[in-house]
Amino acid sequence: MQFPSFKDNPVAAYGATAVITLVLLALPFAAGTQGNGWVRIIDFALLYVMLALGLNIVVGYAGLLDLGYVAFYAVGAYLYALLSSPQLSENFEFIRQMFPNGLHNSIWLVVPLGAGLAALFGALLGAPTLRLRGDYLAIVTLGFGEIVRIFLNNLNSPINITNGPQGITNIDPIEIAGVSLGKTQTFFDIEVPSVYLYYYLFLILAIIIIIITIRLQDSRLGRAWMAIREDEIAAKAMGINTRNVKLLAFAMGASFGGVAGAMFASFQGFVSPESFTLMESVVIVSMVVLGGMGHVPGVILGAILLYAIPEVLRYVAKPAQLAIFGQELIAPEALRMLLFGLSMVLIMLYRPAGLWPARQHGTAADTDADADADDRASREAKPAATGAGQP
Repeated sequence: MQFPSFKDNPVAAYGATAVITLVLLALPFAAGTQGNGWVRIIDFALLYVMLALGLNIVVGYAGLLDLGYVAFYAVGAYLYALLSSPQLSENFEFIRQMFPNGLHNSIWLVVPLGAGLAALFGALLGAPTLRLRGDYLAIVTLGFGEIVRIFLNNLNSPINITNGPQGITNIDPIEIAGVSLGKTQTFFDIEVPSVYLYYYLFLILAIIIIIITIRLQDSRLGRAWMAIREDEIAAKAMGINTRNVKLLAFAMGASFGGVAGAMFASFQGFVSPESFTLMESVVIVSMVVLGGMGHVPGVILGAILLYAIPEVLRYVAKPAQLAIFGQELIAPEALRMLLFGLSMVLIMLYRPAGLWPARQHGTAADTDADADADDRASREAKPAATGAGQP
């Protein structure tokens, strides 16, 4: 599937961009006609798009299997929660004296800090795993994710920092230019609920991350990641510093997870270790693999489908069963996971490269393009050869 490019067909490209922009702007109002719960699903789908794009750098670009990616999500969420809630000021006297009105930090400070801290944790994870591959790398990253979750779960004694399994509450919503996204706002006599405001914020962040990942893919660093993915020994023989490049992949991918975690904490107003289990990492990896590893549009598609469709089933599974069978045969939660697993099996059987994989070199399209290039080169060479033969 190819979209019109600005170079080949600028009119069609600008038209398509305008249509997509209008659809995205109107989407929450259209979905909100059926209730704010549907807009909330879209909001979380955008969060998972950010997470999947971050993991795609590690798994799709660099070919490093990471089953502990949810740890970076947790780091960003807890950093935002600690810096934008009463948790620290209630448990530490010196913080209460320094900030008598409580900690209420700006998004411009907390989100970059979350991204930076998550990137640091990504480098810490990558450093001891540089020589590991395949199953061994997966086991180590899985353990790292569980260590972070258990650490957050138990960091309420002897000093209460994370409030343990009870989680952190009363987290401030994001405020931009004096406008709080945690409550309904009125613009030009139009009431915009909180979930709509967060939708637009998440959409902007997702677009920024998409642009960054596409630019990285075509950069020298992105090509180094792909060289390591294809053959690490050959990449090292060509002069690529595989150690530094791998660490950059872990750090860059983790930073996106930290941003998504900060957004999650502000949106929910509550975080606990139960939100960052191994199953979350498995779901994010599934989004990348089933969408199409290394292909940004495919990863976006996989993230939206694997989050939105199971959530939609929560709403429609029970009414559909009552309409068809007259009774509820399977609980919506069980049916949701059943169809989730079945979809993964079917896609791996019939679309092993993903729903929307990247175009591989050597395909028919590439062969035709090469043939056209050869024809143009031969036509240009003939007049030159004729001219060269004349006295």
